[in-house]
Amino acid sequence: MSVNAVSELGRRELTRWFWRQLTSMRTALFLLLLLAIAAVPGSLVPQRGVDARAVEAYFLDHPDSAPTLDRLGFFSVYTSPWFSAIYLLLMVSLIGCIVPRSFVYLRALRARPPKAPRNFSRLPASASFETAASLDEVLAAGRQALGRARIDVADGGPDMAELSAEKGFLREAGNLVFHISVVVVLVGVAVGTLFGYRGAAIVTEGDGFSNVLTQYDEFGSGSLFDPESLPPFSLDLDQFTAKFQTAGPQRGAPRLFEAKGSFAPSPGATERMFDITVNHPLQIGSTSVYLVGQGYAPIIKVTDAKGNVVFNDAVPFLPTDSTYTSNGVVKVTGAEPEQLGFQGFFLPTAVTSGGADASFSAFPAPLNPFLGLFVWHGDLGLDDGTPQSVYILDKSKMEQYMNGDKGFRISLSKGQVTDLPDGGTIQFVDLKQFARFQISSSPLVKVPLIGIVAGLLGLVMSLSIKPRRTWIRARRDGSRTVVDVAVLDRVPRDDLPADLDVFLERFRGALDETEEKV
Repeated sequence: MSVNAVSELGRRELTRWFWRQLTSMRTALFLLLLLAIAAVPGSLVPQRGVDARAVEAYFLDHPDSAPTLDRLGFFSVYTSPWFSAIYLLLMVSLIGCIVPRSFVYLRALRARPPKAPRNFSRLPASASFETAASLDEVLAAGRQALGRARIDVADGGPDMAELSAEKGFLREAGNLVFHISVVVVLVGVAVGTLFGYRGAAIVTEGDGFSNVLTQYDEFGSGSLFDPESLPPFSLDLDQFTAKFQTAGPQRGAPRLFEAKGSFAPSPGATERMFDITVNHPLQIGSTSVYLVGQGYAPIIKVTDAKGNVVFNDAVPFLPTDSTYTSNGVVKVTGAEPEQLGFQGFFLPTAVTSGGADASFSAFPAPLNPFLGLFVWHGDLGLDDGTPQSVYILDKSKMEQYMNGDKGFRISLSKGQVTDLPDGGTIQFVDLKQFARFQISSSPLVKVPLIGIVAGLLGLVMSLSIKPRRTWIRARRDGSRTVVDVAVLDRVPRDDLPADLDVFLERFRGALDETEEKV
């Protein structure tokens, strides 16, 4: 329809025209393609709902482009307004396409096969032969040859009879199943997104986790999720095992990550043991606990000038590369007269090339653990109630201890102790490992899978089943019967003449059997 024609339509006609365009199969396919393209940034750019730390790192690495991408919603693609608009339009388009096609299909199921055309020779495949069989025998043989096709017989008088048959209705059923399955997948994903949640938490060996919001390092949920509905489970991490390839071209590649411990589905419930490995999550009701990462947590002890222990705990250091070079922060709020803050790095297997070159980690396993820290003193900014990340040191109210014109640096191997500028000490006591868990729950999580399986079955049906119409016309010519046969595929195929030959062979065989019985 031209632009001028559209402009001349009234409001009702324009709405009807727009609805027809939206619910056409062409529009649905276009929106499906557009949705796939719109999802691409979600695979290329880190997403806040999946890994908020990766988003922060992206902002640090790309300070110019990151704000623009953020305004466009590229860090929350699947909840952005433009992605949601495409999603909803696709769902409406599919439903508007499926409903009328379903009624058309139901009417077609109840309808009788179309009458035989007058001139068989105009059809793509037709044939004619003579037989001594009677009209009734020809019709009986035709029914037998056609098998389970829907058949209708038209009586043309004592000297002629026509048989119409149609089969392949399951092809359109396959088409409908495929399109319905796409809607099922869309609905399942939408419900899971709106009512589900996903969070991440780091748990050190010997520590535990309770499923409350304050225990999460990262948390994201759908707009209709109620935080009060979080399942009240808890878990304790007793042991974490990490194994890496020790030789060959893949030296340092992870070979085993395994977390062992116990969990309680609810307060007061009997504890059960768990063993979580990569891609083998712990299932607690509708919640899945995945093992998505690991790292090291040095146990650090800090004393003040009087020898009092003001800090003694395992501190997770977050890996930054494949050799597990890790960064971390230690906040000592109990230090006197000023609070202390440490920021630095951890090397699992520290090596140095000699001279003034900095140490680096040569292997991800803790073969030669080394801790390097810089020290700040002042106010950590925790007393005013403003929430802070445990992995970021707020230095706005702090001053760094200096050693000449350089920052005062602490270098510790496991078991070593060194003095602090304020008269206290710091010790690298021991080393633990931590596990990073992803805890998620998605209602109707199996519905998209069911939809995908059903869609594949529907697609196979629509591609393999041939919707075919067959006509047989028999007329008496003296003592003989002339039989005309024609076939027509509702979907054009090149194998129609060959299929007609096969049908004629089966038809003649059925005629021979009928004549022998007579």
